[in-house]
Amino acid sequence: MGFFGISIIWSLYNAYVPIFLKDFALSSFIIGIVMVIDNVFAILLLPYLGALSDRTRTRWGRRKPYIMVGAPLAALMFALIPLARESADLALMMGTIITMNFFMALFRSPVIAFMPDITPSQYRSQANGIINFMGGVGSLLVYFAGKVLYDIHYSLPFLIGAALMLLANLVVVLFVPEPEEYKHKGQKLYLREFFRKTTEESFGELKENLKDVFSSGERSLFFMLLSILLWFIAFNSLETFFTSYAKFRLGIGESTGALILGFVALGFILFSLPAGFIGARFGRRRTISLGLILITVIMLLAIQASDSPNVLPLFSGLFFLGGLGWALVNVNSLPMIVDMTVDEKLGGYTGLYYFFSQAANIFAPPLAGLFIDALGYDSLLPFAIVFFAASLLTMQFVRRGEIKVLDQL
Repeated sequence: MGFFGISIIWSLYNAYVPIFLKDFALSSFIIGIVMVIDNVFAILLLPYLGALSDRTRTRWGRRKPYIMVGAPLAALMFALIPLARESADLALMMGTIITMNFFMALFRSPVIAFMPDITPSQYRSQANGIINFMGGVGSLLVYFAGKVLYDIHYSLPFLIGAALMLLANLVVVLFVPEPEEYKHKGQKLYLREFFRKTTEESFGELKENLKDVFSSGERSLFFMLLSILLWFIAFNSLETFFTSYAKFRLGIGESTGALILGFVALGFILFSLPAGFIGARFGRRRTISLGLILITVIMLLAIQASDSPNVLPLFSGLFFLGGLGWALVNVNSLPMIVDMTVDEKLGGYTGLYYFFSQAANIFAPPLAGLFIDALGYDSLLPFAIVFFAASLLTMQFVRRGEIKVLDQL
C-alpha cells in the first residue's frame, strides 16, 4: 500500500508536470532540470534517511515515524500543484514542486525498507513482486482513470491522487506491524537527544555503506548499482518525455500518450508476481538480463512503428510487452541489493538503491532534453536504447545478490 501511494504520485507527476511547465515557455532542457528536483533530494537525503531509520527507535517502530510526517505534507503540496499552475506564477509553481519533493523524500526509503524488515531472504523477490504489483496498480489507475479525470479538469487527478496516497500510507501505519525489537520501550527519549544520537550513528553507517560500494575487492555491489543507474536513465527519459513525444512527434494528445504509458503499467502489473517467482527459481541476475534484452528489442520495434498509421495500437502493444520486461528487471533488483548486506543495514542499502536510481533520474531528463532540443523527438527512443543496452553489459559483472543460502536451511 505504501508503494501503491508513492507510484500514484510519481506517475501523475511525470506524466503531467512537464506539460504544465510548457505553459511557462520553458525549453525541454530547463523542464528536464526542473523534473530532477526530486532526484536531487533523493541523492542528498535518501541514503542518509535510510541509515537514519535503521537507527531509529520509537514506540511506533523505526520506519513509521517518517511515513507519519512525510506522507500528509507531501499529499498536501501535491494537491496544490494545479492551483500553482492556474496562478501563472513560475515562482509559486517552483516553490510548490520543491516543497512537495522534499516531503516525498522524507519517507520513501523507510517505507520501502519495511519489506525486507519483515521478509526472509528467500521470499524477497516474491515480496518485491507484490510491492511492484501494487505500484503497477497505482500507475495503471493514473494512466487510465487519470485520463478521464484529466479530460474533465486537469486538477482532478492531482486532488484524487493526493487523497489516495494519504489513505494508502495510513493503511501502512495502522495495519502493518513493525518488528518488536525496533520499538523503543525504555524511558522517554527526547527529540534533541534522539536526533543527536541517531545522526551520529547513521552517518557512520552511511560511510561504511559507501565504502562497501567502492571497495577494491569483489565489485558486485558496484556493478549492480551501476546497472541500476544506467537502466533508470533510460526508463526515466521515456517516462518524462513520452507524453511530449506523443503530442509533438506522434501527433496524439498528451492524455492519450499517458494512456499508452498505461500499457507499460498493465504489463508490469500482470507480470510483477511471476517475475518474483522467476527470479527466485532461475536466478535474479539471469532474470534481469532477460528483461533488459526484451526491453531493448521492444524499443527498436517502437522506432519502426513511429511512422505507422496505426501508431496507437502498435505502441500500446509494444509498451505492454515492455512492461513485462520491466517487471523482470525492477522486481528483482532491490532484493539483489539488500541480500548483499546484513539485516541491521537494510535501510541503508535501500538508501543506496535509491541513491543510484535517483542519480540516474538527475541525469536523464536534462540530458534527454538536450538531445531533443538538438535533434528533435526522434532522438528519444534511441537514447533509451543505448542506456538499456549498457546496463545489460554491466549486469554481467554482478556475482552476488542471489537468495542467501543460510536463510533457506
